[in-house]
Order: sequence, then C-alpha cells, then structure tokens
Amino acid sequence: MTAFPEKSAASPWFPFKIAPSFADRVWGTSDLRPWFDIAVKEKLIGEAWLTGDQCTVASGAFSGQRLDALFAAHGEALVGPAALKQLSSGSTGANSPSPLLIKVIFAREKLSVQVHPDDEMAHKYGEPRGKTECWYVLESTPGAQVACGLKPGVTLDDLKAGIADGTLENSLKMLELARGELIYVDAGTVHAIWPGAILLETQQNCDLTYRMYDYGRGRELHIEKSLEAVKFSTHAGIVNPVKRPGGIILVDGAYFRIERIETAAGLSNASLRNPAAEPEPGLAYLFAAAGSARITAPGFDAIEFSKGGLVAVPARSPEFVIEDRGSLELIRITPHWPGAA
Repeated sequence: MTAFPEKSAASPWFPFKIAPSFADRVWGTSDLRPWFDIAVKEKLIGEAWLTGDQCTVASGAFSGQRLDALFAAHGEALVGPAALKQLSSGSTGANSPSPLLIKVIFAREKLSVQVHPDDEMAHKYGEPRGKTECWYVLESTPGAQVACGLKPGVTLDDLKAGIADGTLENSLKMLELARGELIYVDAGTVHAIWPGAILLETQQNCDLTYRMYDYGRGRELHIEKSLEAVKFSTHAGIVNPVKRPGGIILVDGAYFRIERIETAAGLSNASLRNPAAEPEPGLAYLFAAAGSARITAPGFDAIEFSKGGLVAVPARSPEFVIEDRGSLELIRITPHWPGAA
C-alpha cells in the first residue's frame, strides 16, 4: 500500500491528460478507429500529435491551456530544475522547454523519402534543434516495411541520380516490421515509412523534414538541404530491448528513453522511475498502447486513459497509483538532454 503525503491534495501538478491534435497528410487515412474515434470522408489524416505545442491540457488544474504556454510558464515544475537549467544553457535551442513531440502515424500510402538535420545543422540555419526520432510499432500487417538508412556503398552521386531519375528507393535499406519492435532513426538517416503499420513516433520537439523524393505529389522538395543533412553511417535500425526491474527498455538514446512497463503489480510514480537512470524526478509521458488505466491519489480527481491516450507526469507530481483496468500495455517516455549531468 502506497503512503501518500497529506500535502499532495493541494498540488496542481498531478498527472494530466492531453487532448491530441490531428494533422492532414496526403498519405493519411480517413478512419483512425479504434485508436481515435475519428472517421471522416472529406480529408486524410496522417498524424495524431499527442504532445504538440498546440495540444491542450484535458484534465486537472490547467485544463484548456496550450502545452507551449504551460511549459513556458511552468517549465521547472514540469521538467525539473536540472533539466530546465540544461535547456536554458542554449545548447539544445531553448525556444521551448517542451522537449519531445510524440505522434501516432497512420500511413495509407508511402511517405516521402526524407532526412532530418542534426542539432548542428539546424542551428546553422537558425532553427532551435534538429530531429532524432524513433518508431514503436503499435500495429503491423504481414510484410509491412520501413526504409531506414542506406545500403552499404551508396554514394552522394548515387543519391543525386536516384532523386533525378526516380530510382532512389534502390539505395534504401528496408526493414520488415513486427508489433512491439522499436526502430531508432537518428538525425541524418535517410528514411521513409511505408503503408501497413501504425507507429508511435517519439522525436525531438521539432518538425524539420527535408524531402528528397515524393513520388510526384507536387509538394515542395528540399534537395540541397537534404543532401547536406545525409549521414552515410548512422545508428539507425531495430533496437534490441533490455530487461530492467519492472519493465523493458526499448531504447535509451541521446534525447529520450522509452520503456514498456510491467503492470501485473500495482504501480506508483516512484516504482515507475528507474533510479539508476533517473536520480531525480523529471518529466514523463505515459501512453496506453493497449487496454486502459486509471490514475488515483487522495485529493485528486481520478483520470482514466485507454488505447491511444497519453498522460503527462510532471517532475513535481505528488505520489499516485496506476491501476490496470484491463489488458494494459503501458509505454513510458522520458526526455534526455545531451550533456546533462
């Protein structure tokens, strides 16, 4: 039984739900069910943004407030003092203390072949940060693939020729997907998502994308910058999970750690944290990849979230308990800052 401090009842920093926003994409779908109760005929939705700056708080003391405004006003309470100090140093481009952009990707057609800049290149062009990302496979049909990196021996001239004559796919390294896998895509990796899977994407809070090839859709290409951003050797690929007490580490990268949490026993916020990797509390996001959960604490209006739902846990959160309400698959996402102590 978890002992709760009496003062927790007055805190505004209990976990809170976030309402997603939905982005139209030419490669998207008109039906997001059962992940989200959305089925429309007049447009195609490709992305559900779960932590975008424009998303709004959907429960608790700050209900209705945009995330960018909340992070700007209360960064220390949300991310913790050490993380805020690192952000404020300017080394990571601190225009927004909100560190991660988390999305669910619904691809009905192939996305563009693209690449993202690293922090150094982003800074060169006046942007706050680059974009390293990863994909957790929520659903996958047999044979579903993504392009992740370049085949050995591919040169810059090969890329230029492939862009010009439409054969760029021949240079791409393809990966077959299976549910529950995680694919790491560090900045500079040439990549593309193909149909057949639904992916939970975690990335630096940046939406810089340089399109190299777009299958004749007529959208803007960014060939010069994409070629500048390309790295011919990266760490991209399927990550081998690592067991830890209470869960499985799916990836532990430069900008984020993602874990699948065991929910057989009762969970508290203290038991969620891995003290070896997180010596002090920081921001965390909890995502239901399946099933449903309920968060409770004295003096706190319990919140429930289910498949597709996301909850933010501030660094200053009082203690709480998570109940598995049935078939819960809980993903925990925490940010990193390069250079942080």
